[in-house]
Amino acid sequence: MPRAAGRHDHNTGEGIAIVHSILKSRYYYLMFLIPFVYFVVFHYIPLFGILIAFKNYNVFQGVFDSPWVGTKYFRQFLSDPYFYKLLKNTLLIGVYHLLFSFPAPIVLALLLNELRHQVFKRIVQTVSYLPHFLSTVVVVGIIVNFMAYDGIINRLLGLFGVEGIHFLMMPEWFRTIYIGSEIWQGIGWGSIIYLAALAGVDPQLYEAATIDGANRWKQMLHVTLPGIAPAIIILLLFNIGAVMSVSFEKVLLLSNGSNQEASDVISLHVYRRGLISNDLSYATAVGLFNSVLSVLFLTVANRVSKKVSETSLW
Repeated sequence: MPRAAGRHDHNTGEGIAIVHSILKSRYYYLMFLIPFVYFVVFHYIPLFGILIAFKNYNVFQGVFDSPWVGTKYFRQFLSDPYFYKLLKNTLLIGVYHLLFSFPAPIVLALLLNELRHQVFKRIVQTVSYLPHFLSTVVVVGIIVNFMAYDGIINRLLGLFGVEGIHFLMMPEWFRTIYIGSEIWQGIGWGSIIYLAALAGVDPQLYEAATIDGANRWKQMLHVTLPGIAPAIIILLLFNIGAVMSVSFEKVLLLSNGSNQEASDVISLHVYRRGLISNDLSYATAVGLFNSVLSVLFLTVANRVSKKVSETSLW
């Protein structure tokens, strides 16, 4: 009996300590509450809508009363003549984004880290951050003004006697324009994390490397890059998981009938079938297929990272 009473007093003491800790850190919990509610409302509660992919959804019958059709719409999408084109275009844009857009902020952060003139460094950082705050519509408007047949680039080419190019109408230029704009828009903002990681590298390591005769290039290879490697790996895993998440808004605004061979991606197909054709069950099935592929890529990449390094998401 005394032992049970002691256990009860111990549990009560722990409970009081937890309540006291929460009250003491109440402002931090309030700050955490905003993103928590956001993810619950916009990311977890809508998950029950996945059921629509397995039903012949009727808006008047509702999700639960609509007839069950199983994997009908998945099979319909996989047998669609446009399936391979949609998958290829989405994967190519995602892989190109990974190959060119992902390393760009790392390179910028390394270059900024080598600058010793602080005023010039801040100016470069500010200028490189600004495009991130532009809306997609504004960015596409700038692209059109530059890349249109009567745009700035073709006018400059005309000064050298080069005939104008229909950049926005040619499928072979679509991915270049898309990836180029993504790099321009995200390079500065993406470098913030790497600059923060660079600030955490021990300065004594650079001193030791200098004593050993390492120049700036070797210091970057043997001190700087290993120091920020965990941040690079984590962000690389996130980017691999987002390979299938092509920016729908930018693709929608840049695509047209002439460049559709390269611009027709899965997210655009979902928009056309779901909102324009009102085929919600099919669109949900395609969207779920896209999400499953993303999770598969992330899982494989995380497992590989766990085997070859000590850094992983789980």
